[in-house]
Amino acid sequence: MNFEAIATSLPLYASGALTTLQLLVAALAIGMAIALPLAMLRSLPSPWASRPVWLFTYVIRGTPMLVQLFLLYYGLAQFDAVRQSALWPWLSQAWFCAIAAFAINTGAYTTEILHGAMKAVPAGEIEAAKALGMSRWVTLRRIVLPSAFRRSLPAYGNEVVLMLHGTSLASIVTIADLTGAAREVNSTYYLPFEAFITAAVFYLAITFVLVALFRAAEHRWLTPLQPRA
Repeated sequence: MNFEAIATSLPLYASGALTTLQLLVAALAIGMAIALPLAMLRSLPSPWASRPVWLFTYVIRGTPMLVQLFLLYYGLAQFDAVRQSALWPWLSQAWFCAIAAFAINTGAYTTEILHGAMKAVPAGEIEAAKALGMSRWVTLRRIVLPSAFRRSLPAYGNEVVLMLHGTSLASIVTIADLTGAAREVNSTYYLPFEAFITAAVFYLAITFVLVALFRAAEHRWLTPLQPRA
């Protein structure tokens, strides 16, 4: 192990870790903004509302995120209409395409997570809300969504960790994230083991913090929902 090369490269890894976190936070925020209305549409009894959402989530979850990233960053550029459109200044940027691909991907998974959690809300809670005279919107806002968010915490925690690991694909489109930092260190020192094991330690540390945060949230909000012995 060449610890000197690792120590020299730590500022580069720190910068890459910051970029990775920025990608993660942006993708999760936009993905949640996409998922919340889609999950509500997915839960409606009308097939005209739920089927298009199901098709969207099926296609996105059924294709690799790397393919989705390539289609956005490389694929759209082949069309003259795209290059001449007002969106081209955005679509020509690696950051925009990476965040868009990650947000669409996590949005599809989060939609299904929230949809499943909304279906798991006990019917008695909804009936009680109706008995109190709550409208459908008030019931959704005060009963269904808070309960669904609580129940979705374990699955969503897994999705956040998977999304963290998925951001490593950003280095393929020239973004200097953690994996990009490891590739640069490897190309400089020709030390692949040291370069990528250091990146793995950074990913592991971030994962540890995320898991701890979700465990604390589950203890805070899920414990009251557990059946008493």
